Amino acid sequence: MKTPLLIEQHFHGAYGVDFNKAGENEIVELSFKLRELGIGGFFPTLVTDSIENIKKQVGVIKSASQKCDGILGIHLEGIFINPEKKGIHNPEHFLSLTADNYRKIEDDFIKIVTLAPELDDGLIDYLLEKNIKIQAGHCIGGDLSKVQGATHTFNAMSGISHRGKSTALSALVDDNLYTEIIADGVHVSDDALRLFFKSKPADRVILISDSLPITYSNLRETIFADSKIYYDGNSATSKDGTIAGSTKLLPEIIKILGKKNMFNPKFIENTYHYHNLELKGEIEWDDDFNIIQIL
Repeated sequence: MKTPLLIEQHFHGAYGVDFNKAGENEIVELSFKLRELGIGGFFPTLVTDSIENIKKQVGVIKSASQKCDGILGIHLEGIFINPEKKGIHNPEHFLSLTADNYRKIEDDFIKIVTLAPELDDGLIDYLLEKNIKIQAGHCIGGDLSKVQGATHTFNAMSGISHRGKSTALSALVDDNLYTEIIADGVHVSDDALRLFFKSKPADRVILISDSLPITYSNLRETIFADSKIYYDGNSATSKDGTIAGSTKLLPEIIKILGKKNMFNPKFIENTYHYHNLELKGEIEWDDDFNIIQIL
């Protein structure tokens, strides 16, 4: 089987590199390591942080993108989310969803914004004018009519309800909505994955890792989103047991899905279509979903 190179569109870091803290050289070096894994492009994802640090790291990432291929833009996850579904994010930094607040960190290199649509106070229309991808995440609202995607479906959103609307239910039944999923065997159960893949058109599934900086490193604990995160060899959680991001990257996740007969090569192509991207290169896989070579 041959597929296009992988794209990580929701990716906080790996190999000890944290996009909320890293310098240019660290990010450039990481891009080369990712290429060796068949990851040809990625959207460095910034977790909730102070306005000052987000502005600083946007500049760092943007500068790093000029020194290497593969950095496709920034995914801003946080600041504009619902405290009721904050997950690991620090609510001290949350801002109301207004255009004025977005202008405090605005940069043309921000390509994706995860937000809570139910709290919108003019921000969504502003982002639509800028052609920024808007994704519902860390939210409880069921009206997803003005967003293009759903962030890590099932996680940090209101779950499926048989009465009324909910975020997860709306994400599943809207055939036009691109929907992220973390299929690492930790964030979503196998039955929920089966429901997801049965519900969503195959061309609207976006596989993500939501990978943490602790991934593929020697670290067993780290500070992420102002919280201490502990890694037990399988999952990474805060002291109170809240699951943070994943500790696997897309090649490993694809292998997990392949073993469960849930993988479709179209899932890799979808991220290209979602962002209207073209990347040179492809991956050759064996029957067990191991990478044979990267062309």
